[in-house]
Amino acid sequence: MEKKIRCPKCSKIFTCDGNPGEEIFIKCPNCGTEGKIILEKIETIASKSLVVIENISKKYKDVLAVDNISFNIKQGEVFGYIGPNGAGKTTTIKIMVGLLNQTSGEISINGYQLPKEKEKAHRFIGYMPQQAGFQQWRTANHALTTFGKLSGVESDKLQSRIDEVLNLLGLIKYKNKKITKLSGGTIQKLGIAQALLHNPSLLILDEPLSGLDPDSRYQVKKILKELSKNGTTVFFSSHILSDLQDIATKICIIDWGRVIKIGSLDELKSEFSKEKQIEIILSKKSDKYNEISKISGVKKLIEQSKEKFIVNIEKTSDSDKIIDEIIKTLIEKNCKIRSITPLSPTLDEIYQFYLRKGVMNQ
Repeated sequence: MEKKIRCPKCSKIFTCDGNPGEEIFIKCPNCGTEGKIILEKIETIASKSLVVIENISKKYKDVLAVDNISFNIKQGEVFGYIGPNGAGKTTTIKIMVGLLNQTSGEISINGYQLPKEKEKAHRFIGYMPQQAGFQQWRTANHALTTFGKLSGVESDKLQSRIDEVLNLLGLIKYKNKKITKLSGGTIQKLGIAQALLHNPSLLILDEPLSGLDPDSRYQVKKILKELSKNGTTVFFSSHILSDLQDIATKICIIDWGRVIKIGSLDELKSEFSKEKQIEIILSKKSDKYNEISKISGVKKLIEQSKEKFIVNIEKTSDSDKIIDEIIKTLIEKNCKIRSITPLSPTLDEIYQFYLRKGVMNQ
């Protein structure tokens, strides 16, 4: 039987033959890394959800921080976890990485139950907390060497792996700098570096983009997308919703410790009731665009500048048909069109919609 294998060094996926439970010798055709692997453990990643959370709750005395949460995450997904402060995001993450035990419910990582088998599950997890706890007197290399050893990276491969990860994140020039000399954004990226050292199957990041400048945020998002393409599963929380919108394949909104809504961005949009809008930009101002208001299904025109305006249309109207009528009308009136764009709700609008809906349903 053929099995998919992900190289622990270069992350490339290749196939080998064997039976479930059999320990076999493997060699990566891309980088030549050799080793032994038990195929049974890989099978659970390829065929099932990598993360399964079923009805977990966490109670601190009289406070229910996490209330009966359930979701699953498949291999290669980028799972965005959002909610207001105090919603239960960090508590959920601490349960997933084994820093806290749930009061009730079940959680498994790659088939291993937590907390009972958390030492086995830890081999598959790379974790970055909200604030990476680097000792200030260490250099970046010294800190990563310690984390690499704790993560099980082989000693003879550790320095080359550190260089690889630092290069990936654009941090190689800081390798021998002391932590105390690094900026907050650089330390944040160093926290991501330590999470990546052992090539984890599951990357769990708590506010990874916080404190990063726009260029660094773009770089990190690009890296997370590439890791996802190569089979790494990414779970991350963020308050920067535009970043989530850019990379998440599935989004979970929580509030008061409960799941409010979960699904892809398109699935979340499908229940979001917003008036249909079309943005029109003309190459120069013309009062004749007011003729659009006579088209059946057009509710209102909103002028935003001399050349740009918004057309509100009935929710039940056929948008494509109305856009066609708008184009014909503008051409007839000699209005030169620069662009016509149907407007889509942003994740910020969707997020607020579901939070309000969740409060109403309590």
